[in-house]
This record gives sequence, C-alpha cells and structure tokens, in this order.
Amino acid sequence: MKRFILTGAPGAGKTAILRKLELDGFSVVEEAATDLIALAQAQGIAEPWTQPSFIDSIADLQRQRQVRASRQPDEVQFHDRSAFCTAALATYLGHPVSATFARELERIKADTIYQKRVFCVQNLGFITPTEARRISFEEALRFERIHEDAYRNFGFEIVLVKPGSVSERVAAIKAAI
Repeated sequence: MKRFILTGAPGAGKTAILRKLELDGFSVVEEAATDLIALAQAQGIAEPWTQPSFIDSIADLQRQRQVRASRQPDEVQFHDRSAFCTAALATYLGHPVSATFARELERIKADTIYQKRVFCVQNLGFITPTEARRISFEEALRFERIHEDAYRNFGFEIVLVKPGSVSERVAAIKAAI
C-alpha cells in the first residue's frame, strides 16, 4: 500500500483536494486536529491547542485512523496531515514533544508507514478564519515554512502543489504518484 501525505498551511485547500481525490476513487484518511478542536470547543474549551496534551491527543487519533485505514485493501491512500505535521504544530505552538509522541514518530519512520514524497499544498494567498482556524495569513505562511522544514528534517521529499483550481491541483498530485 502506498500512503501519501497532504500537508500545508491552514486554509490552503487540502480538504477540497482530499474530497476530490476521494470522489475520484482514492481512499482518504481525515486529519485529526480539527476534529479534536471541534470536540473540545463543544465541551467548552475555547482554545484546546494551548494545552500541551493537545499534541499527544492529535497523535493518538492520527495513529488510530492510520491503523484503521491500513486494514483497507486500497493500493493508494491519501492522508490529510500526519504525525509529522503534529510535530510542526508542536514547534509552532512551543509545546514539547513528549516521550510518547517521540515513540510514535519513530514507529512511523521505522515501519515506513508513508511514502517519502509528501505533497505540500501551497497557500492560496489568503486565509478564511473559522472556529478551529484562528490564524492570520502571515502566521499561516510561517506555519507553512515550519511544516516544510519538519518534513525535510524527517527525510521527506517535498512536492509542492501550486495554487490553482482543485482539478488542477489534483491532476498535479496524480501525475506525481
């Protein structure tokens, strides 16, 4: 099975690309952070990302989703973010990497869970804030650079997905796999 990661700045269009890939018949695995933010906010926690335990919670849900998806017989899967994105988030937020999370990163590397080519969806030149996405465009650009650095530091090859229509971006990804 080939598992590819889609990463990039918040609001870059990853989810729209993922939806199109899914409609085109590819297996997709949802990202975890947005779901955990929504759940925490529904429980009255306005900014769950301020808690260092948030990083481990994301990594745990990502692992559950990755393991569940590995049972599918699909030849190609696309993952909306990965634990390496969570490492970038920890850097961005200034949270430490726990021993548990460090072991998860090592497991993923040792088991070669993902293809070494990661698709970095470049920003669209703007950002639309949401309850889970409270970040300025300038901060999103900084976060984008942190993601790229994190993936390079973990030995991945970055494949830039340039701004364009969803169809153009999906076509570029398909051509690269």
